[in-house]
Amino acid sequence: MSQLVECVPNFSEGNNQEVIDAISRAVAQTPGCVLLDVDAGPSTNRTVYTFVGAPEDVVEGALNAARAAFRLIDMSEHRGEHPRMGALDVCPFVPVRGVSMDDCVLCAQAFGQRLAEELAVPVYLYGEAARTASRRTLPAIRAGEYEALPEKLKQAEWAPDFGPSSFVPSWGATVTGARKFLIAFNINLLSTKEQAHRIALNIREQGRGKDKPGRLKKVQGIGWYLDEKNVAQVSTNLLDFEVTALHTVYEEACREAQELSLPVVGSQLVGLVPLKALLDAAAFYCEKENLFLLEEEHRVRLVVSRLGLDSLSPFNPKERIIEYLVPEGGPGQSLADKPLRAFVREVGARSAAPGGGSVAAACAAMGAALASMAGLMTYGRRQFEHLDATVRRLIPPFHAAAAELTALVDADARAFQAYLEATKLPKSTPEERDRRAAALQEGLRRAVAVPLALAETVASLWPALQELALCGNLACRSDLQVAAKALETGMFGAYFNVLINLKDVTDNAFKDQTRLRISSLLQEAKTQAALVLESLEARQE
Repeated sequence: MSQLVECVPNFSEGNNQEVIDAISRAVAQTPGCVLLDVDAGPSTNRTVYTFVGAPEDVVEGALNAARAAFRLIDMSEHRGEHPRMGALDVCPFVPVRGVSMDDCVLCAQAFGQRLAEELAVPVYLYGEAARTASRRTLPAIRAGEYEALPEKLKQAEWAPDFGPSSFVPSWGATVTGARKFLIAFNINLLSTKEQAHRIALNIREQGRGKDKPGRLKKVQGIGWYLDEKNVAQVSTNLLDFEVTALHTVYEEACREAQELSLPVVGSQLVGLVPLKALLDAAAFYCEKENLFLLEEEHRVRLVVSRLGLDSLSPFNPKERIIEYLVPEGGPGQSLADKPLRAFVREVGARSAAPGGGSVAAACAAMGAALASMAGLMTYGRRQFEHLDATVRRLIPPFHAAAAELTALVDADARAFQAYLEATKLPKSTPEERDRRAAALQEGLRRAVAVPLALAETVASLWPALQELALCGNLACRSDLQVAAKALETGMFGAYFNVLINLKDVTDNAFKDQTRLRISSLLQEAKTQAALVLESLEARQE
């Protein structure tokens, strides 16, 4: 899995396009960095940049951006709605793929130290990189903002983590750290700034102070007014969207606004958003409104509509959802995204991957997709109306499994490639031989894990397929027959791939346990596929 870190520096300039563009170029021209988004706010006088890359590359990208800002931004003249204390106000590093939070802490430390040494400016660490509890949250460090810095820096307890304890008027101070994915989410109101701020105080975790906490955990919030849009906003940061979700913040803000007889007119996401945050919101609204939506595109569109994410400007999911911008394996490298003809040609080429494991995953994915199709050909038709509740329950597992199994097409090829890379490691010294042996064993375990995951996914589908075979639209009988055999074929492929990779694993307990499990799953697949075919044959037209 390729390593990917997200960096989201916030610079205190949102109006001067030349400055905004210069910082953009500094990031985009850094080797290994991909600039994904530039979000400038005139009223906040702040621009949020989002870029990704390997850990060492994003540190360089952030430094290049800071160098440009140091030449072009003068904090002594800055005015804006958003709290700030420096030209580069905050620079968080966020784990995206193949990296841990500890890796991002190291990025923040390396960036902070080099920034302070090169520019002679004060730098603070926050979030997971904080060295003291009092500096863990950004608002705590930024209290008093830029204007308070001259006196603040004189206090021993506010000595920076890196750099001098001296005030640099043109720069201020920078905060850097590591954190989970933060979502900047603003709810639009036709109200005053004061009314928006009143709602923010009620819902944010900090509330109105120690004695009057707010309702929503891991949520920061303030109210402000956007002159250029002529709306007020409850501006929130979701520090952990799996603790407090997007739809929770929106619904709570709507409830507060209703109590004040204020109209909510949509919302706004600043920067990028993880796909899961939108799908979680889609699940909420589907359950709330008893909607049956399977396609990811439709679920995203539902959330855009329910939250009013396009109320201030168009919301293009392909440009705003991070997984759509940075696909696993990089652009153009996914086997699953290739046209069928190209995939078949690549399977038939003189190379070991893609091979039987990828083909097994593709077969199983087709089987799950066929079952989903048969369910959909039953759902919503007048003659099968009495089955609507049943097929609404049966279809989603097939739909989800088709996506999971499709992802395994690439996962199998990557696992094999990782093992091949391990075989190329040096083995001249005892230490090198030990490292190579450990890497080979890890590669074999990964090569086992992918087909085993395939087998477990297929095994989970048999009960639903049995039920669908008994009640589904008989016009799809042959489709369900092919589905059963495709899933069974995928299981056979998983079985043989597990066995061939287990052969050289040295952990005997792991080998025995895995062999027993995959043999059991194969036997079950043979039995279940036969039962599905019997059920279909027994049904009358």
